[in-house]
Amino acid sequence: MKLLFWLLCVVGLMAQEMQESSKEPVIIEDMSGLSEEQLRQKANKDDRTKAPRAKISISDVAQDVDDGGHVDLAKLQQPWEDLSPTPKQYDWIQTKSGEWFKGEIKAMYDEELEFDSDEVGLYTFNFQDIKQIKSYHIVDVNIEGVASISGILRYRNGKIEIIQGDHTYEFDKDQIVSLAKSSQKEQHNWSGKVTISVEIREGNKEQFDYNVKANIKRNTATTRLLFDYIGRISNVNGVETANDHRLNEKYDVYITRYFFWTPIFSEYYQDKFQNIDNQYSLGIGLGYTIIDKKKIEWDISGGPAMIHTEYISVVDGEEDELTSFALEMSTRFEYEISKVSDITFKYNLTFTDKKSGLYKHHMIATLENELLSWLDFDITGIWDHIEKPEIEANGVEPLKDDYQLLFGIGIEF
Repeated sequence: MKLLFWLLCVVGLMAQEMQESSKEPVIIEDMSGLSEEQLRQKANKDDRTKAPRAKISISDVAQDVDDGGHVDLAKLQQPWEDLSPTPKQYDWIQTKSGEWFKGEIKAMYDEELEFDSDEVGLYTFNFQDIKQIKSYHIVDVNIEGVASISGILRYRNGKIEIIQGDHTYEFDKDQIVSLAKSSQKEQHNWSGKVTISVEIREGNKEQFDYNVKANIKRNTATTRLLFDYIGRISNVNGVETANDHRLNEKYDVYITRYFFWTPIFSEYYQDKFQNIDNQYSLGIGLGYTIIDKKKIEWDISGGPAMIHTEYISVVDGEEDELTSFALEMSTRFEYEISKVSDITFKYNLTFTDKKSGLYKHHMIATLENELLSWLDFDITGIWDHIEKPEIEANGVEPLKDDYQLLFGIGIEF
């Protein structure tokens, strides 16, 4: 226990020192006094200046005349994929296949760009598949080790430009840590997904099963706040057979493209059939992205924590409330099977003392299948384990393992 206490102190000091010494980005705002519309006009003027040639000279024609005196017009015409729209009310992105999408940039983290379009809904593009970006809205861009810069965004040929009134900042794509739409409206920073599955049976056996899984996040250019909830209620012939709820919170601060620290993570857990009335966890941690490729993402994080548990009932002589130190480790793995199917795997492992369960883990794997741009069919497997569950007052020891297999409809927003 003393070792875990010192780990908590050391990790906290390390995180503070790393944040202070990592050249945390300053905020570079546009001080020109130009309105947003004037900034857009300046960006559009720059676009026209850098656009491919629109006129054909006599010398161009002469160069393309063949031996028979004929001109191949295809050589003189500007390829359609080089033509690009002028942003008016909407942001525009172009994929490497040449397709243009109109909508609104939400945020980008770990090379995943969230884009909200009336046609495709809220969709996540891998940044490796993006050829061009032309923003209409002001965007906050976090540049590694430099600054967080706000302005009109242009991206092409691996270079990103942030246009302000008096300055245009240019960086390589690999220098981008994250980006998010700059907005005074708080709701623009939030997005999420809710998956619901309900089963009702009547006849020889009356059964009601209700499961909800929710993932909600708030993104800015330098931070990410995550909320994950899983709840289950089950009733067979009027007898309750399951009642558990788990709410996780995690706040990440991006220091580099691959390294982040977590000033706070927490969990609330309740499970009547595990003899847990209320359980609270609170900790601090560090994280690192191991793999960040086109179709695969894998990161790990962890740190010390404290756990407070309130049991429903205990045998005589045992305490019904316990507080203990813990060490938590977690990993997240995502794999894009196809354009409409993804696998997400999350695993949390917690070590603590014997009276608080010794160790426990929470594993959740989800296969997401896109039906519509905003609607998914999800198959989710969940495995919860407590090595030393607390014995109830009647002498019954809860089972160590709980398994769930869920089929549900997920709604994105």
